[in-house]
Amino acid sequence: MKPDLRLDSLRRAYRDRALTVRELVDALDAAAGRIEGNPLWIARMPLEAQRARAAALDALGDEARAALPLFGIPFAVKDNIDVAGLATTAGCPAYAYRPERSATAVERLAAAGALLVGKTNLDQFATGLVGARSPHGACHNAFSPAHVSGGSSSGSALAVALSLASFALGTDTAGSGRVPAAFNNIVGLKPTRGRISTAGVVPACRSLDCVSIFALGADDAMAIFGVLDAADPRDPFTRRPGRAPAFPAEGFRFAVPNPGDLEFDGDAGYEALFAAARERLLALGGEEKAIDYAPFLEAQALLYDGPLVAERWAALGAFAEGHAADLHPVTARVLASGSAYGAAELFRAFHRLAELKAQCDVALAGSDFLLVPGAPTLPRLDELERDPIALNSRLGRYTNFVNPLDYAAIAVPAGFRDDGLPFGVTLVGAAHSEASLAAVAARLHAAGAQTVGACGTPVAEPSSAPATGRIPFAVVGAHLTGLPLNGQLVDCGARLDRATRTAPCYRLYELPGTSPRKPGLVRVGADGSAIDVEVWDMPVEAFGAFVAAIPSPLSVGTVELEDGPPVKGFLCEAAAIAAASDITAWGGWRRYLGGLRAA
Repeated sequence: MKPDLRLDSLRRAYRDRALTVRELVDALDAAAGRIEGNPLWIARMPLEAQRARAAALDALGDEARAALPLFGIPFAVKDNIDVAGLATTAGCPAYAYRPERSATAVERLAAAGALLVGKTNLDQFATGLVGARSPHGACHNAFSPAHVSGGSSSGSALAVALSLASFALGTDTAGSGRVPAAFNNIVGLKPTRGRISTAGVVPACRSLDCVSIFALGADDAMAIFGVLDAADPRDPFTRRPGRAPAFPAEGFRFAVPNPGDLEFDGDAGYEALFAAARERLLALGGEEKAIDYAPFLEAQALLYDGPLVAERWAALGAFAEGHAADLHPVTARVLASGSAYGAAELFRAFHRLAELKAQCDVALAGSDFLLVPGAPTLPRLDELERDPIALNSRLGRYTNFVNPLDYAAIAVPAGFRDDGLPFGVTLVGAAHSEASLAAVAARLHAAGAQTVGACGTPVAEPSSAPATGRIPFAVVGAHLTGLPLNGQLVDCGARLDRATRTAPCYRLYELPGTSPRKPGLVRVGADGSAIDVEVWDMPVEAFGAFVAAIPSPLSVGTVELEDGPPVKGFLCEAAAIAAASDITAWGGWRRYLGGLRAA
């Protein structure tokens, strides 16, 4: 029987010794061998290499396992993302090279204990939203061989939907991390530009590209994001968040396009499912407002129907000019269109985009996020063959604007048409609003679906669901997800609400002589920094016993957060830091531990 690949399920199975990593590797290899006629892989990780990695993980003791937040979690990566020792092709064999170093994102996942199972198919050079522009063959939908998979991160989405990986990395410039999620009944997180390093990623539009995450739930996606979210000197486009926008998982306000701006290409099923998703959000405590969608449409058109497409030519034009015969015909047309624009036209487009950004921000003022369909409809592959450019363009109606306008987004399943094909919606929020978006997405998902993906995996209950009689509690060190003492939180019924940071008035120290290793958070005022924390939702009845077990010099106090009201959390007695090492510059305990492992 194939294991349940949700993160909590695998962690529980490993903890209880009900499953070994080697057993999981063999089960996934057998499952992948049964997939026929859907070319989602470009390169599988050699089985012996997977087994060797599994053996190393299985040999670890309990404390070492607990220090790896993604211990034994299988993942796949899109084949425009470097993996040391495997060719990177970007869907074009003539372009292939063999990198000596993995992409930063892949390195961080490996350091966290994750298990790479393979590299996945894509629209060539990540140019397309359909999953059919590949010399390796067109991927088809996980639910129907006649329908498109969505792209360009087609194979990554299918690896998750078909339960061949717990999560997968894609890339997203115009919707490539969201459309395939909507079409295959999974979650697709498109973080804010720069939050995940793109070092080691073949560029499409380098200033707009994002590494995206496909997962079986919003909480899983955020757990992966927590591992990947860090600045990177290899990538000049990485950035750290300022004050993260926050809104509640109930009592939120959401915007929708005016009815006249909604188009479904005649798909009555998708139209009805979008209306049902709106009603579901209202039932969850949301308040709706209709807005003018015209400035969003103009911004999305700039990406491919205007001078911004020149950035694709800047990245790949030299290769395209020398390898015309090696390009997919549609990819060649899209790339070549970028060569027609001059610098003056490009600057005019940037100026217009800034104006549109201001208009869109005004339209969304007073709303916590924008709700849109994942796509207008789910087309058939034969329809795509008849009209490849125009149909692909229509699929970006609700996605293309997000990166140019510097928003975050998460795609979440929202039901099925009468013919059994999936539908998804996308929540679009301000930059750095990933945690709040995911909390609402998790509730929406749980309220409207029983299974995720195409293999009957149950939808997880959202960890961010509000509950009465519970206390938000901030943890900073060994109680973080996947670290040695996290089980104490889980065992007392606490649930992860979000990853965030403190207000910039703390310093972090490694306390000497502790086992497991622990940090101390000390409030200092003017000379402080913002420190990574997780906020857990703890039952009131468990709070007293939990606090009573906290050893000196740690204590419980009030922790100021950058994204909301203060909460109870771990602090440290100031006297204890005399012999401690100041690790504030790392920005958080997990980052510090990662630095030690990399040293």
